Amino acid sequence: MALALKDHFVWDSWYVHDGDLWHGYFLQAPRSIGDPELRHWNVSYGHATSPDLVSWSHIGTCFGPSSGPSWDDCTTWTGSTVRGDDGLWHLYYTGANRDENSKFQRIGHATSPDLHAWERVGDGLVLDLEGPNAHHYEASYTGAWHDRAMRDPWVMRDPEGGWTMHFTARASGVAEVNAAGCIGFATSTDGYTWILEPPVFTGGYGQLEVPQVFEASGRWYCLFCTAAEHFSAERAGITPCGPVTGSHYLIGAGPRGPWAIAPGFLDGARPSRRYAARILDTGAGLAILGFADRPEGQFLGYIMDPEPVILGEDGLLSIANGKEVVE
Repeated sequence: MALALKDHFVWDSWYVHDGDLWHGYFLQAPRSIGDPELRHWNVSYGHATSPDLVSWSHIGTCFGPSSGPSWDDCTTWTGSTVRGDDGLWHLYYTGANRDENSKFQRIGHATSPDLHAWERVGDGLVLDLEGPNAHHYEASYTGAWHDRAMRDPWVMRDPEGGWTMHFTARASGVAEVNAAGCIGFATSTDGYTWILEPPVFTGGYGQLEVPQVFEASGRWYCLFCTAAEHFSAERAGITPCGPVTGSHYLIGAGPRGPWAIAPGFLDGARPSRRYAARILDTGAGLAILGFADRPEGQFLGYIMDPEPVILGEDGLLSIANGKEVVE
């Protein structure tokens, strides 16, 4: 049974387990807006729970843009949720504002005692492309790309102590527009104060959206999604199925890398079947789930049921009963 809402489009999602239930958070927008492309500017967060990632109980709306003038008064886009050392749940999210026409994205922070009622920490703003390492990034809006990208934070405990944040961004000084996508990086000792670090990976695509970093069987993976039109010339030429839209991954030695793009493409199609996927450890193995995109050309907007992911002895991932690329 898919996670679908009758009155709302649903797209990017992320998940956390509280010991009893999976909590799913997802971007939602009223279907009454008509054109699904308008969903990005009519967004809030939905919340649902499940014992198995298949049967869902819809809890309701739990977060959204600031009500008054603020750095995040237009959008609250994709984020991640973790439990902190202080016993609170921490939400890290993407925000953008009306004054800048949502061109500039920044990272926000909110906390909750119960995984549903979220309160911003101060005004919410926790990280921007500023400081000594900002020169590694496209830190201003030049018009070469459609935005000043800094979004989709993925926060996790650092094996070296403290916390890490991976996020979608673009590197500076790259001649080919579709080769400048990067995985941005930041560190924190307490989850409240963050230091911007240089990107941990650059190249292959114009953007690597919705990163998710995880360890499995001693290897590290960074799942991401991208679109067929955002393949670099080199990547398009060496991908056996050609440019597709969907989710692929990097393989690394640890959260800081070094990272390399895995061969092939994990979960792509033309037109796109599933986007902004997550891979979760269900206890019985790995599973992938993401939102139903445009398998037949029309946006669907619901979270698909999970499908098993196979981790091969060579360290490569594949989807059980995966579909062939649709041209």
